[in-house]
Amino acid sequence: MFIPGILITLLTFPGVIVHELAHQLFCRWFKVPVFEVVYMRVGNPAGYVLHEKVNNKWQNMMISVGPFILNSLLGALIALPAALPVFKLNNANPLDYVLIYLGVSIAMHAFPSTGDATNIWEDVKEADTPLLVKLVGYPVVGLIYLGSLGSFFWLDLAYGIAIAIGLPNLIIALLA
Repeated sequence: MFIPGILITLLTFPGVIVHELAHQLFCRWFKVPVFEVVYMRVGNPAGYVLHEKVNNKWQNMMISVGPFILNSLLGALIALPAALPVFKLNNANPLDYVLIYLGVSIAMHAFPSTGDATNIWEDVKEADTPLLVKLVGYPVVGLIYLGSLGSFFWLDLAYGIAIAIGLPNLIIALLA
C-alpha cells in the first residue's frame, strides 16, 4: 500500500520536530553556531538545521546522528508510562494512547537523513580523519543509507513500534 510521504510526515509531525531539535541540541552541546532552524514545514525536507561547518569530525558525526540517539530515547521514555495500562492492565485512558502515538511518531523519525550520511561521508573520506572516526563513520553511513532504503518498506515505522511499544513491553516483562 502506497501512502505519500508528506501524509506520513504530517501524521507524525512530533517526530520531525524532535529530530530537528536533536540536531540543534547537539550543535549547542558542541558550541556550533546555528544559523537557521525549521522544525516543521510541508515539503522536502520536512525540517532542517543550518549550522556552521564543524571542524571536529567526531562532533560533526554526533550532530548528524544526534536524532537517532535523542528520538530513540525520548520515544521509549514517552511511551513507557503508557505501556503498562495499554498492553498489560487493559485500563488505559485516552492520554495513554496519545503517549503511545507520540512515542512511535518520535522514534520513527530517529533515522538520520541521507543528507546527514553525506555530511559524515565527506568527513570520513578525508585523509586527516582520525582512525576511530573512520571505523565508526563508514558503517554509520552504510546503516543510514540502508535505513533510508528500508523506509520504502516501512522500516522507520517498524523501528518506531519496536522502540515505543516493544521496548517498554520488554522492560515490563523483565521487571514483572
